[in-house]
Amino acid sequence: MEYIRITSIHDPLFVKMHELMKEVFPPEEVLEFELWKEPLEDSGIRVFAAVHEGDVVGATEYRYYPQWNIAMTDFTIIGRQGLSLGRFLARNRSKDLDELAGQNGKELFGMFAEIYDPYGIEDHEFGGAKPMNPFVRREVLSHMGYKKLDFPYLHPSWKNDGEAVKGLDFCFLPADEDITEIPSGLVINFLSEYYAVLSAKPQEWYGMIEQLKEKEKISLLPL
Repeated sequence: MEYIRITSIHDPLFVKMHELMKEVFPPEEVLEFELWKEPLEDSGIRVFAAVHEGDVVGATEYRYYPQWNIAMTDFTIIGRQGLSLGRFLARNRSKDLDELAGQNGKELFGMFAEIYDPYGIEDHEFGGAKPMNPFVRREVLSHMGYKKLDFPYLHPSWKNDGEAVKGLDFCFLPADEDITEIPSGLVINFLSEYYAVLSAKPQEWYGMIEQLKEKEKISLLPL
């Protein structure tokens, strides 16, 4: 198994990865093929494919923010069973992020992720890939140490149509498992920058940000 970075939409591996994304994610979660050009060429956005016998069987996208010393996992795809893909992707991602934080002279503070709430969504079959089942994924991520941030979460649709996407929790994996809360300012600043690329945001999203501004800290709850 190889862990290969993709930096161009012209890479044949990206064609395979994008097809895999469309198979396992709902349409509002998948950026159009052509719109991947700039993200892939952005040195701060890291897209890696798990390649097994020439096929893309899994993938992950994440990024490191040196100004806050945190990371964000954009997505993880496990497209085939029986290859320990989850562990393979997580270990390689962690190693890469540790190196990036080290280059910044620090140890990684933690990593954000949006995690589906299987009790609040329906009809997400994820292409029939059993490891992508939201119940399974939630338990795996809980075992990894992810915690739910204590506020009602939604995000703007990646279709940039101004719609609100619900059914997810915003979560954080602290490097120090004894951390029980994080500054609300960190969450606000991160979400504002992360979704800056989308010009059409729902009013509900702005309302969520305003509510977060009323808090000093946000608790980390069991997932």
